[in-house]
Amino acid sequence: MSERTQVGIVGAGPAGLLLSHLLHREGIESIVFDNRSREHVQQRLRAGVLEQGTVDLLAEVGLGERMRRLGMPQTSLDFRYAQASHRIDFAQEIGRTVMVYPQHEVVHDLIEARLAAGGDLRFDTPVTAIQDLEGPSPTILAGPEGRPVRCDFIAGCDGFHGICRDAIPASVMKAYDRVYPFGWLGILAEVPPAAPDVTWGCHETGFAMLSFRSPTRSRLYLQCEPDDDPDNWSDDRIWSALHERLDVPGMPPLIEGPIVQKGVTAMRSFQVEPLRHGALFLAGDAAHIVPPTGAKGLNSAVADIRVLGRALVEYYRQGSARLLDSYSETCLRRMWLVHRFSAGLCTMVHSFPGQSDFARRLQRADLDYMTGSEPGRRAFSENFTGLPIEA
Repeated sequence: MSERTQVGIVGAGPAGLLLSHLLHREGIESIVFDNRSREHVQQRLRAGVLEQGTVDLLAEVGLGERMRRLGMPQTSLDFRYAQASHRIDFAQEIGRTVMVYPQHEVVHDLIEARLAAGGDLRFDTPVTAIQDLEGPSPTILAGPEGRPVRCDFIAGCDGFHGICRDAIPASVMKAYDRVYPFGWLGILAEVPPAAPDVTWGCHETGFAMLSFRSPTRSRLYLQCEPDDDPDNWSDDRIWSALHERLDVPGMPPLIEGPIVQKGVTAMRSFQVEPLRHGALFLAGDAAHIVPPTGAKGLNSAVADIRVLGRALVEYYRQGSARLLDSYSETCLRRMWLVHRFSAGLCTMVHSFPGQSDFARRLQRADLDYMTGSEPGRRAFSENFTGLPIEA
């Protein structure tokens, strides 16, 4: 027997859960499918720097209490290079801030809210096929027996390796891809942050970053080979490289302590066009990947969902497909500006293999202009704290 719902959502990450939450508030039915268990979904550790617009939206839809209690507001970012600190205070520049609040905490809040409202979240339920996207009865086949669930619309929120993007014929989709020649070694250390600001080290030996998870836990990153083995990095080697790339005269040095987690993440930029095919709409990592330098992954997914949520509400409330028809164009206009910012930062702050002295001097000039001029600081602040949805 088949089931019926208004919106079928593939993927119980932040994009899929937030869309289900927004639709529920408007009385629109949805079912969320994920091939992983609830425990796995909630425990996937991900970084999280939330743009001002993301923070405002979560608070607006009733998800702000725990975020305000556990999150760590940030007003500035410290670029360290040439043996000096170069701080950009975006609260001072444009009056906006960001919030350090990990993605798994956002997922926790969304799952709790959906279940409290009786939401239909189906974990351990893989989607095996998506059918009839251009026909009268778009269908999701889910579960071990491939039970059909008929929908008005399907939201593909199942990440880069999910099934939804592959359901769109290659003949109607174009993909843009750039793989960077480095990765990040991420570590979690049981030490308090050594600085009050998120801190980036732009060093000739490679990039490094200091971020936070709590007042007693620090999250740190080191540029490394994209296929590096974390076991190649002893604790002594990690702390030595972090000191070299982040410590500068006149600022407190890093605080060393136990490293409880480490892993390597490769870096890429990826985008597909269009984001819609028939009844299927792609959002979040299913549609685009950005390098983590700009902290735009989660925020870009939220931006997609804000646009898609509004479009679906207009369709069900007013019978108009105007916003649905412009979904792809609206999201792509903003997303390419996000790619510009994230890829530009990536190029500016990392050391590239075989890099010429000329290229290094251009990087320094870019850093000097961004941190040392009012237009540069303002442009960084506007992009880092979040572009408007209608970019």
